[in-house]
Amino acid sequence: MAANVETMFYTRQKPWHGLGTMVAEAPTSKEALSLAGLDWKVLQQPVQTIQGILLKGYLANIRSTDGRVLGVVTDKYRVVQNEEAFAFTDSLLGEGVTYETAGSLQEGKKVWLLARLPQRYIISGDEIAPYLVFSNSHDGSGAIKAAMTPVRVVCNNTLNLALETAKRSWSTIHTGELAGKKLDARRSLLYADNYMAELGKAFERLNRTKVTDRQVLDYINCLFPDMENMTAVQQKNISRMKEDLKTRYFDAPDLKGMEKSGYRFINAVSDFATHAKPLRETKNYRENLFGRTMEGNALIDRAYDMICAA
Repeated sequence: MAANVETMFYTRQKPWHGLGTMVAEAPTSKEALSLAGLDWKVLQQPVQTIQGILLKGYLANIRSTDGRVLGVVTDKYRVVQNEEAFAFTDSLLGEGVTYETAGSLQEGKKVWLLARLPQRYIISGDEIAPYLVFSNSHDGSGAIKAAMTPVRVVCNNTLNLALETAKRSWSTIHTGELAGKKLDARRSLLYADNYMAELGKAFERLNRTKVTDRQVLDYINCLFPDMENMTAVQQKNISRMKEDLKTRYFDAPDLKGMEKSGYRFINAVSDFATHAKPLRETKNYRENLFGRTMEGNALIDRAYDMICAA
């Protein structure tokens, strides 16, 4: 991941490998654009072979500051400039939005920002801070995406459950004007308040769902099932993950005072999914973790489904 992070800023704790410029407070979009090193534009130029033959229907996306080729796209591709992305989230979310981290990956091919919304929610006795993650690619590899990501403030765990009653993500391809898609984005996300209201109902149901220690152990076994013909290493790895999750549920300081409920179990799973080190630490595992923050985490959703089905 260290090689993939190009520029970024951050507030609060050091993210990933601690790269970037640390700031004391979450800035506005204009300040964030500069602090994150994203104050450059994407230019489009025709593509030709070394023999000088023009490739019709294709354009090269080139960074204005250093001439780096970010990707080759079709001539229907609509560039969304970094400045547009910040302006879009400003207009989508309204007054009082501040940015806690933003930056570029893979030498400018991908950019992202994380905005904290001004609302404050107390759900089941916990302060839950709503964030919006926005990502964009300049290499033609992906869509423009935005997703709501609630974070439990006391422990920085993400609680982005997939709810049938409210969507938390939106995406669009690189065609047409981004500003014109704001209404569609709002309809898809159903505004922050709607998602957080439905999340609050889900948490209250989880709080009312009491679980025994035996049930918790069964849930953990279901999340990390033994496989046929496992090697000794595989058995060791699964046992390690089970023990890690058990420790988080039974002994985590921020959970020990909670009643033994589905809400406590979901928080333990979220803590594991958000903070546990992988069995094999690849160079881009934290980038993949960030991706799951946008797309949702399958482990947390499986745990939620199990509790709801009980």
